[in-house]
Amino acid sequence: MADTAVVVDVPRKSRNNGRKALKQKNPSSSSPSLSTNEANILAQTLSQQLSPTQAPSPMKSDPSKENHDGLSQPLKGKAAGKGKQSKKSFEKDLQEMQDMLQKLRIEKEKTEELLKEKDEMLKMKDEEIENKGKEQEKLQLELKKLQKMKEFKPNMNFAISMNKGGGFEKKRPSPPYILWCKDQWKEIKKENPEADFKEVSNILGAKWKTIMAEEKKPYEEIYRAEKEVYLQAIAKEKRETEAMKLFEDEHKQKTAMELLEQYLQFKEEAEKETKKKTKKERDPLKPKQPMSAFFLFSNERRAALLADTGNKNVLEAAKIAGEEWKNMTEEQKKPYEEIAKKNKEKYMEEMEVYKQKKEEEALNVKKQEEEMMKLQKQEALQLLKKKEKTDHIIKKTKEKRQQKKQQNSDPNKPKKPASSFLLFSKEARKTLVQERQGINNSTLNALISVKWKELSEEERDVWNAKASEAMEVYKKQMEQYNKSAKEEEQQH
Repeated sequence: MADTAVVVDVPRKSRNNGRKALKQKNPSSSSPSLSTNEANILAQTLSQQLSPTQAPSPMKSDPSKENHDGLSQPLKGKAAGKGKQSKKSFEKDLQEMQDMLQKLRIEKEKTEELLKEKDEMLKMKDEEIENKGKEQEKLQLELKKLQKMKEFKPNMNFAISMNKGGGFEKKRPSPPYILWCKDQWKEIKKENPEADFKEVSNILGAKWKTIMAEEKKPYEEIYRAEKEVYLQAIAKEKRETEAMKLFEDEHKQKTAMELLEQYLQFKEEAEKETKKKTKKERDPLKPKQPMSAFFLFSNERRAALLADTGNKNVLEAAKIAGEEWKNMTEEQKKPYEEIAKKNKEKYMEEMEVYKQKKEEEALNVKKQEEEMMKLQKQEALQLLKKKEKTDHIIKKTKEKRQQKKQQNSDPNKPKKPASSFLLFSKEARKTLVQERQGINNSTLNALISVKWKELSEEERDVWNAKASEAMEVYKKQMEQYNKSAKEEEQQH
């Protein structure tokens, strides 16, 4: 903004004594000549624009006066003073404005820094929320996987255990004395009706001692026959249990492998599918339970209530139906009760048929299990036979090896001497047995080995020397033995 001062020149009298219009020396003015009143008004507006606080007072001029020379000089002085005042006030205002702008800039910088800090805090919080959300998603996925794992149902046939009761079902045979007591009990009871159990048993015991061997013989024969049958049954059961155990062990390995494969397959499917757990499937063959009389009435009435009251919901309609049912008479309730009764009778008949089917299915399953048990027994016996054959072969081979060793072993052949450790262990064993009586063989061997390791090189050299001396003697004996063996061969 540039400072503009208004200078008003009053025109002098010309030769022809005419009056000229006042001229404004402001280049921005568009009109070339203005009247005194217009010049004064223009000066006032310009001064108000420059400094509104210190506006110059409008000039008072009388247009009727003709002496313009005396008027022009005081106007110039007043305009110059007012221009200086307006310039000072403008500079003051400008300085204040600059100070205000500086303060505003500082405040702006501070607010920008605060905003940056807040943005960083918000970003940090957003990151934390995102991390928490990710962790929650992971936990939910793991929970869904675990819920899915509960649904794992392997499709395989498990081996049926033979001894569920844990013992032989066959009873032990009664001894001859008990068999005889059973026959004689009634007769002795008739003879002694007042006698109790203990007295009767004492009488029988005394009588059994007096009986001849010929009378005891039939009871002893019965006992022997029953005992043979019992022993055969036990042997058979033992054989079956052994076979079943062998079969179960082999079957467990197979089922474990199958189960592992099925579980891994199920796990892969469970990881792919992260859906909600489905509800337990209802048996479609099972008949539905019939509705009561009240429910029949409420189902019939609900549609009408919802149609009458458009804004009412289902719960309110049910409440209204309940109140109506309470207020109804027995005659009004009777048709619904009859329908409910018929439906219940029909349901009971269907349930009986359903239960019969379920029982038949259970019987079929039981039969299948029995057949499976028979098959498993046969397979188990075959496995046992194979095992017995292999055991028999191993036993024979061992016997053959022992026979060969005995045939090849010559009693005159000198025995190989013991090593240094064996010589040490023989003496150490004697001392340890005397020191620690009742010591276990395994602990004794462990102590001997520990003591042998603790021996110094000098102590070990003693035992090594003894072993080397025994070895030299053995070598000399072997040389003599070999010479004698060659001479015998040559003679034959």
